[in-house]
Amino acid sequence: MSGPVHEEVLAGVVREHAGRLAASLVSLLGDFSAAEDLVQDAVETALRRWPVEGVPERPDAWLFTVARRRGLDVLRRESNYRAKLAGLTRPDPAPRDDRLRLVFTCCHPALSRAAQIALTLRAVCGLSVAQIAAAFVVPEATVAQRITRAKRKIGEAGIPYRIPAEEELPRRVGEVLAVVYLLFNEGYLSSTAERAQARDLVEEAEWLAALLVNLMPKEPEAAGLLALIRLHRARGAARFDPAGRLVLLADQDRGLWDRQAIERATALLTRTAHAHRRPGPYQVQAAIVACHAEAETFADTDWAQILVLYDMLLHLAPSPVTRLHRAVALRHVKGPEAALAELEPLGRVLERYPLFHATRAELLRDLDRRGQARRADERALELTANPAQQALLADRLRWT
Repeated sequence: MSGPVHEEVLAGVVREHAGRLAASLVSLLGDFSAAEDLVQDAVETALRRWPVEGVPERPDAWLFTVARRRGLDVLRRESNYRAKLAGLTRPDPAPRDDRLRLVFTCCHPALSRAAQIALTLRAVCGLSVAQIAAAFVVPEATVAQRITRAKRKIGEAGIPYRIPAEEELPRRVGEVLAVVYLLFNEGYLSSTAERAQARDLVEEAEWLAALLVNLMPKEPEAAGLLALIRLHRARGAARFDPAGRLVLLADQDRGLWDRQAIERATALLTRTAHAHRRPGPYQVQAAIVACHAEAETFADTDWAQILVLYDMLLHLAPSPVTRLHRAVALRHVKGPEAALAELEPLGRVLERYPLFHATRAELLRDLDRRGQARRADERALELTANPAQQALLADRLRWT
């Protein structure tokens, strides 16, 4: 690629290769901080020069060369890094792809979930501290502190920079996928009051999921998560009205859905199921979303199939939230009374979960118990911070 390039294209190239560079440097140096400094220096140099000179034919080799030269200058002045010079002076001009090791290190269970996410976005995705802080609407100092503590803990605890052993992989893969899934959920419907959604986080989650599919082609749950994210994104244009209000699935304009994206994501899910025959929670969740996405109208939704899939999901990964969603499907199969009977026992554990109260309000309205429905909607409104959810609930209360 030569000549000036658009900054969005440049950012994508930098992100793709900065992650590989970071992984390679951490592998060589065994030091997150030193590697991060070298990556940042190389990326800043690229952002200055590539818009003018064009992206080089081998972006990874270019970035690695810049980082290596800077690293050699620093290491020659620090005697305690003498042993690491050998790694930086090796003749190989391009980093190997060690990103999978880096992802597993960033998502180590010894780190808090907030630290896992921040470190993954910083080291693997190449986002700046400012970008991460803006994405989660928290102060930059908070993000910087999380990353610093995480890197310190990795060093002090001797957390190995490696792909887990085969017997560890099922548990550790789950941790990695959970980080990406949490990142997607926060972007898809924000938990903060500042905005309804964060498209940048959704994009980062999809990019990470695609990276994991590429690096772990034999892991069906990675493909399941990628299909799940893409199926949700395919109806992104219909989720909010022009005023920014949330539009429920039943009311969405399905003509705005990206049918090609739905077909591609469904095909990925089908190929994965046939190739591996190892169903998991993300694959089942993706299959549920696919059932919704393939229905031409809301009335065409195959609720009986969705109910079966929720039963499978409860078997694979039981949780109160999954039981809540199953109750929604049950409403369309056996009616609101049966659904409410399933829902009520969850009240204790989901007392502070706004969707529980909003769903309960819908079922109570179906049963013409309007006073109780109103109180349930009021409780949901008290608990949610998302502005789009607040507006939806406020509208309900005005009209009931």
